[in-house]
Amino acid sequence: MEIFELSEYKERLRKTKEKMQEKGLDILLVTDPANMNYLTGYDGWSFYVHQCLIVLLDEEEPFWIGRNQDANGAKVTTYLGENHIIPYPDIYVQSTERHPMDFVCDILKELGQTNGTVGLEMDTYYFTAKCFTQLQLGLPQSTFVDATSLVNYVRIIKSDKEIEYIRRAARIVENAMQTGIDAIEEGVRECDVVAKIMHAQISGTVEFGGDYPAIMPLLPSGERTSTPHLTWTDEKYKSGIPVILELAGCYHRYHSPLSRTVFIGEPDPKIKYLADVVIEGLNETLSSVKPGITCEEVEAVWRKSIAKSGFEKESRIGYSMGLNYPPDWGEHTASLRPGDKTVLQPNMTFHCIPGIWLDEYGVELSESFRVTETGIEVFANFPRQLFVKNSTKIY
Repeated sequence: MEIFELSEYKERLRKTKEKMQEKGLDILLVTDPANMNYLTGYDGWSFYVHQCLIVLLDEEEPFWIGRNQDANGAKVTTYLGENHIIPYPDIYVQSTERHPMDFVCDILKELGQTNGTVGLEMDTYYFTAKCFTQLQLGLPQSTFVDATSLVNYVRIIKSDKEIEYIRRAARIVENAMQTGIDAIEEGVRECDVVAKIMHAQISGTVEFGGDYPAIMPLLPSGERTSTPHLTWTDEKYKSGIPVILELAGCYHRYHSPLSRTVFIGEPDPKIKYLADVVIEGLNETLSSVKPGITCEEVEAVWRKSIAKSGFEKESRIGYSMGLNYPPDWGEHTASLRPGDKTVLQPNMTFHCIPGIWLDEYGVELSESFRVTETGIEVFANFPRQLFVKNSTKIY
């Protein structure tokens, strides 16, 4: 199955090499699985062991290096020729005597790449301190440079095909969100609601199925809504509490996150008021988005809006998102927060999530959007409101 045309992968690699030259790199070691996917199409649940791409300025294709039993996965999912797929034997897997980066060093020696400047993704989930020490030991004549976000910033402006995949992910998250809201009732277990949500995320739509999201469904309830990143329990829902749902649809690893808040029973006036503040702020923030505005200018609109009601929020209100693997769907580049002077350009995609979490409760509503030539495209088509559930109605 062709995910992207070869020409698109070649263009991504060309832009990456341009960035390498600007940074003075001869070699780039790519260990982030999203960046590996972006440059070659590689897609497998193999990131729990060490794997990487070697990108050389004078090589037409990167070299994929990974565990021997995953090499056929590289043949199936990438465009790389067999001589650019180099597996290491299982003696390197979780061994105390040798390390996969020892193998990478040996390959670089075979390629005559032992004294150049090597870019490393040093601040990723998948590149460990041990990786770095073994590279230093194995390539003593090389110079190592932090290139953590190099490929990530190449990814920040999406192609039309990538945008189409995010739109499909949005159709999936619409279904998943509606499924979750419909299932939340007094007396229903939280885990049973999440089971239905995850079924909707994976089954997708009649036209296309879903992929596993990079983040599990986040569904804190009651006092737990005072913090955003809790999942679920096996407790039964009670009347008189809020429930936050933060979900994503995923299609070919491209995400469209969405969050909403539900109240079970007669809504607490304090939570209803907070929801009104969040919705107004989100609406005003989204209406400000256009090419040429900076990330910090977008955040300032939100800050000004909630200040009218006496609220403050220290954390960022959004971030660039799209292609990714667990544990995060964010791209780790631009953030909607003070000090980020990234200028918005067409086909940048963001998750704007200006929730407010107080000491005993919180409210979240979010939207994923694309910057267009003139403004904004919100990916999901879903009511922007506080959902109120009682025994007979959804308001």
